[in-house]
Amino acid sequence: MSRKATIDNLFIQKPATPTGSVASSPDRVRTGAISAMGSSLKELTEGARAATRLQEQLAAGTAVIEIDPKDIAGSFVADRIATDADPHFDELVDSLRMSGQQVPILVRPMEGGRFQIAYGHRRVRACAKLGIKVKAVVRDLTNDELVVAQGKENLDRKDLSFIEKALFARRLEDQGFDRAVIMAALSTEKGNLSRYITVARAIPEKLVQAIGPAGKAGRARWTILAERLPGREHLADAATEAPEFTSLDSDGRFAAVLRALSQPGQKATSWACGKAARIDRRDDRTVLTIDESIAPEFGAYLADRLEDLFRDYVKRRDEAI
Repeated sequence: MSRKATIDNLFIQKPATPTGSVASSPDRVRTGAISAMGSSLKELTEGARAATRLQEQLAAGTAVIEIDPKDIAGSFVADRIATDADPHFDELVDSLRMSGQQVPILVRPMEGGRFQIAYGHRRVRACAKLGIKVKAVVRDLTNDELVVAQGKENLDRKDLSFIEKALFARRLEDQGFDRAVIMAALSTEKGNLSRYITVARAIPEKLVQAIGPAGKAGRARWTILAERLPGREHLADAATEAPEFTSLDSDGRFAAVLRALSQPGQKATSWACGKAARIDRRDDRTVLTIDESIAPEFGAYLADRLEDLFRDYVKRRDEAI
Protein backbone atom coordinates (compact mmCIF):
# COMPACT_ATOMS: atom_id res chain seq x y z
CA MET A 1 0.00 0.00 0.00
CA SER A 2 1.34 3.45 -0.91
CA ARG A 3 2.12 6.15 1.68
CA LYS A 4 -0.73 8.26 0.29
CA ALA A 5 -3.21 5.40 0.59
CA THR A 6 -2.10 4.67 4.16
CA ILE A 7 -2.61 8.30 5.22
CA ASP A 8 -6.01 8.38 3.49
CA ASN A 9 -7.14 5.26 5.39
CA LEU A 10 -6.05 6.76 8.71
CA PHE A 11 -7.43 10.28 8.44
CA ILE A 12 -10.20 10.46 5.82
CA GLN A 13 -13.71 10.34 7.28
CA LYS A 14 -16.26 8.23 5.38
CA PRO A 15 -20.04 8.89 5.85
CA ALA A 16 -22.01 6.09 7.52
CA THR A 17 -24.23 3.87 5.33
CA PRO A 18 -27.90 3.76 6.51
CA THR A 19 -29.24 0.30 7.41
CA GLY A 20 -31.14 -1.42 4.61
CA SER A 21 -30.22 1.17 2.03
CA VAL A 22 -27.96 0.99 -0.98
CA ALA A 23 -24.35 1.86 -0.19
CA SER A 24 -23.81 5.57 -0.45
CA SER A 25 -21.36 7.30 -2.83
CA PRO A 26 -17.71 6.51 -2.10
CA ASP A 27 -16.79 10.22 -2.33
CA ARG A 28 -14.36 11.13 0.42
CA VAL A 29 -14.25 14.35 2.36
CA ARG A 30 -10.97 15.78 3.65
CA THR A 31 -10.96 17.93 6.77
CA GLY A 32 -9.08 21.28 6.85
CA ALA A 33 -6.43 19.83 9.19
CA ILE A 34 -5.76 16.85 6.90
CA SER A 35 -5.52 19.12 3.86
CA ALA A 36 -2.95 21.24 5.69
CA MET A 37 -1.00 18.10 6.61
CA GLY A 38 -0.94 17.08 2.95
CA SER A 39 0.50 20.46 2.02
CA SER A 40 3.15 20.15 4.72
CA LEU A 41 4.13 16.70 3.51
CA LYS A 42 4.42 18.04 -0.01
CA GLU A 43 6.67 20.87 1.18
CA LEU A 44 8.84 18.42 3.12
CA THR A 45 9.16 16.21 0.06
CA GLU A 46 10.12 19.14 -2.14
CA GLY A 47 12.58 20.33 0.51
CA ALA A 48 14.18 16.90 0.67
CA ARG A 49 14.49 16.82 -3.10
CA ALA A 50 16.07 20.30 -3.10
CA ALA A 51 18.51 19.23 -0.41
CA THR A 52 19.42 16.15 -2.42
CA ARG A 53 19.99 18.28 -5.53
CA LEU A 54 22.17 20.66 -3.48
CA GLN A 55 24.23 17.76 -2.14
CA GLU A 56 24.72 16.47 -5.68
CA GLN A 57 25.73 19.94 -6.87
CA LEU A 58 28.15 20.34 -3.96
CA ALA A 59 29.71 16.99 -4.76
CA ALA A 60 30.11 18.07 -8.38
CA GLY A 61 31.38 21.51 -7.37
CA THR A 62 28.62 23.40 -9.22
CA ALA A 63 26.37 24.63 -6.41
CA VAL A 64 26.52 28.33 -5.52
CA ILE A 65 25.72 29.00 -1.89
CA GLU A 66 25.90 32.11 0.28
CA ILE A 67 28.38 32.20 3.18
CA ASP A 68 29.02 34.74 5.92
CA PRO A 69 32.48 36.29 5.32
CA LYS A 70 33.47 35.57 8.94
CA ASP A 71 33.12 31.85 8.20
CA ILE A 72 35.70 31.99 5.41
CA ALA A 73 39.44 31.57 6.06
CA GLY A 74 42.14 32.75 3.68
CA SER A 75 44.29 30.41 1.63
CA PHE A 76 47.27 28.90 3.43
CA VAL A 77 49.62 30.63 0.94
CA ALA A 78 49.29 34.33 0.09
CA ASP A 79 49.43 35.39 -3.54
CA ARG A 80 49.03 39.14 -3.11
CA ILE A 81 50.96 41.96 -1.50
CA ALA A 82 48.81 44.14 0.74
CA THR A 83 48.88 47.84 -0.12
CA ASP A 84 47.87 50.93 1.81
CA ALA A 85 45.69 52.16 -1.05
CA ASP A 86 44.11 49.89 -3.65
CA PRO A 87 41.88 51.82 -6.08
CA HIS A 88 40.88 48.57 -7.79
CA PHE A 89 39.52 47.29 -4.48
CA ASP A 90 37.44 50.45 -4.04
CA GLU A 91 36.09 49.94 -7.56
CA LEU A 92 35.18 46.35 -6.67
CA VAL A 93 33.28 47.50 -3.57
CA ASP A 94 31.34 50.03 -5.64
CA SER A 95 30.54 47.38 -8.26
CA LEU A 96 29.23 44.94 -5.66
CA ARG A 97 27.18 47.68 -4.03
CA MET A 98 25.53 48.59 -7.33
CA SER A 99 25.18 45.23 -9.08
CA GLY A 100 25.81 42.54 -6.49
CA GLN A 101 28.34 39.73 -6.76
CA GLN A 102 28.24 38.33 -10.28
CA VAL A 103 31.15 35.86 -10.07
CA PRO A 104 31.28 33.39 -7.14
CA ILE A 105 34.48 32.58 -5.30
CA LEU A 106 35.83 29.04 -4.88
CA VAL A 107 36.19 27.53 -1.42
CA ARG A 108 36.74 24.13 0.15
CA PRO A 109 34.99 22.89 3.31
CA MET A 110 36.83 22.90 6.63
CA GLU A 111 35.97 21.53 10.05
CA GLY A 112 33.42 23.36 12.18
CA GLY A 113 31.31 24.54 9.26
CA ARG A 114 33.99 26.93 7.98
CA PHE A 115 35.47 27.24 4.50
CA GLN A 116 38.89 28.06 3.03
CA ILE A 117 39.39 30.23 -0.03
CA ALA A 118 41.00 28.91 -3.19
CA TYR A 119 40.42 32.23 -4.92
CA GLY A 120 38.32 35.33 -4.34
CA HIS A 121 40.04 37.00 -1.37
CA ARG A 122 39.25 40.52 -2.57
CA ARG A 123 35.58 39.67 -3.14
CA VAL A 124 35.36 38.31 0.41
CA ARG A 125 36.91 41.53 1.78
CA ALA A 126 34.52 43.61 -0.32
CA CYS A 127 31.46 41.65 0.84
CA ALA A 128 32.62 41.93 4.45
CA LYS A 129 32.96 45.69 4.05
CA LEU A 130 29.43 45.88 2.64
CA GLY A 131 28.02 43.54 5.29
CA ILE A 132 26.65 41.03 2.80
CA LYS A 133 27.12 37.30 2.32
CA VAL A 134 29.55 35.86 -0.23
CA LYS A 135 28.41 33.73 -3.14
CA ALA A 136 30.70 30.71 -3.36
CA VAL A 137 31.17 27.38 -5.10
CA VAL A 138 32.14 24.66 -2.61
CA ARG A 139 34.43 21.91 -3.81
CA ASP A 140 36.55 19.29 -2.07
CA LEU A 141 40.12 20.19 -3.02
CA THR A 142 43.52 18.77 -2.12
CA ASN A 143 46.29 21.24 -1.28
CA ASP A 144 47.74 20.78 -4.78
CA GLU A 145 44.36 21.37 -6.42
CA LEU A 146 43.73 24.45 -4.28
CA VAL A 147 46.99 26.22 -5.17
CA VAL A 148 46.64 25.34 -8.87
CA ALA A 149 43.09 26.75 -8.90
CA GLN A 150 44.31 29.80 -6.95
CA GLY A 151 47.14 30.47 -9.38
CA LYS A 152 45.18 29.88 -12.56
CA GLU A 153 42.29 32.13 -11.53
CA ASN A 154 44.66 35.01 -10.82
CA LEU A 155 46.50 34.47 -14.10
CA ASP A 156 43.20 34.45 -15.99
CA ARG A 157 42.33 37.80 -14.41
CA LYS A 158 45.82 39.14 -15.27
CA ASP A 159 46.06 41.25 -12.13
CA LEU A 160 49.05 39.72 -10.35
CA SER A 161 52.35 41.57 -10.82
CA PHE A 162 55.67 39.89 -11.51
CA ILE A 163 56.88 40.11 -7.91
CA GLU A 164 53.57 38.76 -6.58
CA LYS A 165 53.93 35.72 -8.85
CA ALA A 166 57.56 35.37 -7.76
CA LEU A 167 56.63 35.49 -4.06
CA PHE A 168 53.77 33.04 -4.64
CA ALA A 169 56.19 30.61 -6.30
CA ARG A 170 58.78 30.96 -3.54
CA ARG A 171 56.22 30.49 -0.78
CA LEU A 172 54.86 27.36 -2.45
CA GLU A 173 58.37 25.92 -2.73
CA ASP A 174 59.07 26.81 0.92
CA GLN A 175 55.96 24.82 1.87
CA GLY A 176 57.25 21.76 0.05
CA PHE A 177 55.20 21.80 -3.15
CA ASP A 178 56.79 20.08 -6.14
CA ARG A 179 57.94 22.38 -8.91
CA ALA A 180 55.56 20.59 -11.28
CA VAL A 181 52.63 21.77 -9.14
CA ILE A 182 54.05 25.31 -8.95
CA MET A 183 54.50 25.40 -12.74
CA ALA A 184 50.88 24.32 -13.15
CA ALA A 185 49.72 27.01 -10.70
CA LEU A 186 51.59 29.73 -12.59
CA SER A 187 51.11 28.24 -16.07
CA THR A 188 54.83 28.63 -16.70
CA GLU A 189 57.77 26.49 -17.71
CA LYS A 190 60.81 25.40 -15.74
CA GLY A 191 63.16 28.19 -16.80
CA ASN A 192 60.71 30.98 -15.98
CA LEU A 193 59.88 29.39 -12.64
CA SER A 194 63.58 29.34 -11.71
CA ARG A 195 63.80 33.05 -12.51
CA TYR A 196 60.72 33.80 -10.39
CA ILE A 197 62.15 31.98 -7.40
CA THR A 198 65.69 33.38 -7.85
CA VAL A 199 64.43 36.96 -7.78
CA ALA A 200 62.10 36.30 -4.83
CA ARG A 201 64.96 34.80 -2.81
CA ALA A 202 67.38 37.62 -3.68
CA ILE A 203 65.15 40.41 -2.34
CA PRO A 204 64.16 40.41 1.36
CA GLU A 205 60.39 40.12 1.74
CA LYS A 206 60.43 43.11 4.08
CA LEU A 207 61.67 45.27 1.19
CA VAL A 208 59.12 43.78 -1.22
CA GLN A 209 56.30 44.51 1.24
CA ALA A 210 57.54 48.09 1.61
CA ILE A 211 57.52 48.58 -2.16
CA GLY A 212 54.28 46.73 -2.91
CA PRO A 213 53.17 44.93 -6.07
CA ALA A 214 54.60 47.55 -8.50
CA GLY A 215 52.39 46.47 -11.37
CA LYS A 216 54.40 48.34 -14.02
CA ALA A 217 57.76 46.84 -13.01
CA GLY A 218 58.28 43.60 -14.90
CA ARG A 219 60.82 40.83 -14.60
CA ALA A 220 63.70 42.82 -16.12
CA ARG A 221 63.51 45.71 -13.64
CA TRP A 222 63.00 43.46 -10.60
CA THR A 223 66.02 41.42 -11.77
CA ILE A 224 68.12 44.59 -11.97
CA LEU A 225 67.05 45.52 -8.43
CA ALA A 226 67.96 42.05 -7.18
CA GLU A 227 71.40 42.23 -8.84
CA ARG A 228 72.19 45.68 -7.40
CA LEU A 229 71.01 44.90 -3.88
CA PRO A 230 73.84 42.79 -2.37
CA GLY A 231 76.04 45.00 -0.19
CA ARG A 232 73.74 47.98 -0.69
CA GLU A 233 70.85 46.96 1.51
CA HIS A 234 71.44 50.07 3.61
CA LEU A 235 70.70 52.27 0.57
CA ALA A 236 67.42 50.44 -0.02
CA ASP A 237 66.54 50.79 3.68
CA ALA A 238 67.31 54.52 3.57
CA ALA A 239 65.04 54.94 0.55
CA THR A 240 62.12 53.18 2.28
CA GLU A 241 62.61 55.26 5.44
CA ALA A 242 62.53 58.61 3.61
CA PRO A 243 59.54 60.78 4.66
CA GLU A 244 58.20 61.04 1.12
CA PHE A 245 58.33 57.28 0.47
CA THR A 246 54.92 56.48 1.99
CA SER A 247 53.21 59.14 -0.14
CA LEU A 248 54.30 57.40 -3.36
CA ASP A 249 52.27 54.72 -5.10
CA SER A 250 53.78 51.26 -5.45
CA ASP A 251 55.45 51.91 -8.80
CA GLY A 252 56.87 55.18 -7.43
CA ARG A 253 58.29 53.30 -4.44
CA PHE A 254 59.95 50.77 -6.71
CA ALA A 255 61.52 53.57 -8.75
CA ALA A 256 62.80 55.30 -5.59
CA VAL A 257 64.51 52.13 -4.33
CA LEU A 258 66.02 51.38 -7.75
CA ARG A 259 67.38 54.95 -7.99
CA ALA A 260 68.93 54.60 -4.53
CA LEU A 261 70.66 51.38 -5.56
CA SER A 262 71.93 53.04 -8.74
CA GLN A 263 73.92 55.72 -6.86
CA PRO A 264 77.70 55.52 -7.29
CA GLY A 265 79.50 54.22 -4.25
CA GLN A 266 82.48 52.25 -3.10
CA LYS A 267 82.77 48.74 -4.38
CA ALA A 268 82.78 45.98 -1.83
CA THR A 269 86.25 44.78 -0.90
CA SER A 270 86.85 41.23 0.21
CA TRP A 271 89.42 40.13 2.71
CA ALA A 272 90.71 36.83 1.41
CA CYS A 273 91.66 34.61 4.31
CA GLY A 274 90.60 31.19 3.19
CA LYS A 275 87.29 32.89 2.28
CA ALA A 276 86.43 32.85 5.97
CA ALA A 277 85.48 36.53 6.08
CA ARG A 278 84.19 39.27 3.84
CA ILE A 279 84.32 42.99 4.45
CA ASP A 280 81.78 45.15 2.62
CA ARG A 281 82.71 48.83 2.80
CA ARG A 282 80.10 51.36 1.77
CA ASP A 283 79.51 55.08 2.08
CA ASP A 284 78.43 55.08 5.72
CA ARG A 285 79.07 51.59 7.06
CA THR A 286 81.38 48.60 7.03
CA VAL A 287 79.95 45.10 7.32
CA LEU A 288 82.08 42.14 8.39
CA THR A 289 80.63 38.73 7.52
CA ILE A 290 82.11 35.52 8.91
CA ASP A 291 81.46 32.25 7.09
CA GLU A 292 81.02 29.92 10.06
CA SER A 293 80.94 26.87 7.83
CA ILE A 294 84.65 27.59 7.14
CA ALA A 295 85.68 29.11 10.48
CA PRO A 296 82.99 28.19 13.02
CA GLU A 297 84.76 29.78 16.03
CA PHE A 298 86.28 32.81 14.31
CA GLY A 299 83.27 35.05 14.92
CA ALA A 300 83.27 34.31 18.65
CA TYR A 301 87.04 34.89 18.73
CA LEU A 302 86.63 38.38 17.21
CA ALA A 303 83.66 39.21 19.45
CA ASP A 304 85.69 38.42 22.58
CA ARG A 305 88.42 40.80 21.45
CA LEU A 306 86.26 43.53 19.95
CA GLU A 307 86.34 45.76 23.05
CA ASP A 308 90.15 45.60 23.19
CA LEU A 309 90.35 46.41 19.49
CA PHE A 310 88.04 49.39 19.93
CA ARG A 311 90.10 50.77 22.85
CA ASP A 312 93.25 50.41 20.76
CA TYR A 313 91.52 52.24 17.90
CA VAL A 314 90.49 55.13 20.18
CA LYS A 315 94.02 55.37 21.64
CA ARG A 316 95.63 55.53 18.22
CA ARG A 317 93.06 58.05 17.00
CA ASP A 318 93.66 60.32 19.99
CA GLU A 319 97.44 60.09 19.64
CA ALA A 320 97.17 61.12 16.00
CA ILE A 321 95.35 64.36 16.91
